[in-house]
Amino acid sequence: MKHLTIIFILILSCLSAKLFAQHLAEEEAIKKNINNLFTGMRNADSSMVRSAFNQGAILQTIGKTKDGNGVVRSSDLNAFIASIAKPHPEIYDERIVFTKILIDDQLASVWTDYQFYIGDKFSHCGVNSFQLVKVNDSWKIVYLIDTRRKEKCN
Repeated sequence: MKHLTIIFILILSCLSAKLFAQHLAEEEAIKKNINNLFTGMRNADSSMVRSAFNQGAILQTIGKTKDGNGVVRSSDLNAFIASIAKPHPEIYDERIVFTKILIDDQLASVWTDYQFYIGDKFSHCGVNSFQLVKVNDSWKIVYLIDTRRKEKCN
């Protein structure tokens, strides 16, 4: 009986290690897609930016009205991509830190702190919340909402 218990524990350990490795591989694929978005922004590469998103993706920003109330503003994905492709003298440089990645089957939720620079000049900071789906073995952003502020940046 003792040998069966040891064998059972070894089998469970091997399965756990395999599942953990698969989870890490998925996390890396998700990070790569999100990093490609920001590399595309830095390089003004609209094709790279577009490739990060699923068709029909939703983009939103949480802001404040003049009287300080919270408001959600939506952006058109195609307009966003066009703005990246327009010639601009300064690099759009969003620097992110992956804070949390949650995955369940074909759904992932990613939280990243960020600081945004135009060229070398600090513009604003906040948090991005991404929702991604795995489509044809590739992770794509279906929803992105962020906060934006100029103070209290890490």
